[in-house]
Amino acid sequence: MLRLFILAQLFLLSLYACDGTFSSCIHKIKDSQSIYKNRPAVVVKNHQRIVYSRQIPNAAIVKYDPFLSLYLIEDRTNFRYPFTFDNKLQLHTAIVNAHEAKAGKFIKKQIGLDSFGKYSASLSKAALILNSCCSLEGIVTSNGIIKKAYLKHFLNAKKVVYGDIGIRVKENKNGSVLVTASDPFIKNNPFKKGDYIILYDGKKIGNAAELMRKILFSDIGSKHSVTIKRDTKFITFKVKIHKRYGGGYLSDTFLEQKGIYFDKALHITRLYGSFKNYGLKVGDKLIKVNAVAVNNQEQLRLYIEKYKDYSSLLFERNKFQFFVNIK
Repeated sequence: MLRLFILAQLFLLSLYACDGTFSSCIHKIKDSQSIYKNRPAVVVKNHQRIVYSRQIPNAAIVKYDPFLSLYLIEDRTNFRYPFTFDNKLQLHTAIVNAHEAKAGKFIKKQIGLDSFGKYSASLSKAALILNSCCSLEGIVTSNGIIKKAYLKHFLNAKKVVYGDIGIRVKENKNGSVLVTASDPFIKNNPFKKGDYIILYDGKKIGNAAELMRKILFSDIGSKHSVTIKRDTKFITFKVKIHKRYGGGYLSDTFLEQKGIYFDKALHITRLYGSFKNYGLKVGDKLIKVNAVAVNNQEQLRLYIEKYKDYSSLLFERNKFQFFVNIK
C-alpha cells in the first residue's frame, strides 16, 4: 500500500516536471482552473488565488491592489501543487493557458506602475507567462504583463502600499534612466524633469525597472540617497519615501494625492479628501489647466508640474463650465 502511495506521488510530480514542452503547464493550468471565466485566477497556495480582474470577484477577498487590479481571494479547493516563483528566470518561457502555449521572450521590462511588461508572443484568451518548470513569471493583463516581482510583493505584503519619491522615469536606448516628471505636491521635491538617475543608496542603477522596484517596494517613511546628473553636475539628495497614490490602473496625474482620480478622457472617477470640498462630482470633465487645454492624463501632469504653486482648473458638467482653484 505504501509503495502504491509513493508511486502515485511520483506520478503526480512528474505530471508537472520541467520537460520544456509546456504541455505539463497547460495541464497544470487546466487542472487547477488557474484561468477561470477567461481571467487569470492563479493558485498560489492552498485555499488562495491571485486573481486579475477589472470587476470585484464574487469571492472572499483577502486583499486588493487597485494599482494592478489584483485580488487575493480565498478558495477552499485544495490543489496540491500551487504555482510558485523561481528566484531566477529559466532559459525558456511561454505564454500559456488551458488550451495552448507559445514560446517567446520578454521584449519590454515592467517599469513600475506606469509601464507594464511586453511579451513576444500572444494568445487570444487570458494567459500566464510560465517558465519551463511551470513557475510563474507574469500575468497577462489588458495593459501588458504584470511581472513576478510585483506578484510576489502583492502576495507577501501585509498591506498593499507602494513607495514614491516624486518622480516618473523612462529608460533611454543607452540604458540611462531619465526623469520625465517631478511631483509638485511632494514638499521640497528636489528632482527636475531632465535629471538622470545615477545611484540609489550608493549603488549604480542598472535600468529603470530596477530603480522603480527599489522605490515602490521601500517602506513608507524610510530614507535613501539618490545621485543625479543635472546638465554637467552630479548632485546627491537625501529623500524620504512617501506613499504612492496613482499609477497602473489608477490615474497618475499627481492630483491623486489630493484626492481626485480621472479616466483617460479626464472625467472624474473618484473623489477623496480635500477635493470633496470643491463642489466637484464624479463625471465632471476637466478641460483646461491655467487656460491651457488638456486632453489626456499626460498633458494634465505636464501642466500641473509647471504650475505647482497655483493652478486654475476648468471643468465642464452638462455643458456648464466652472473653475476650481487649487494650491
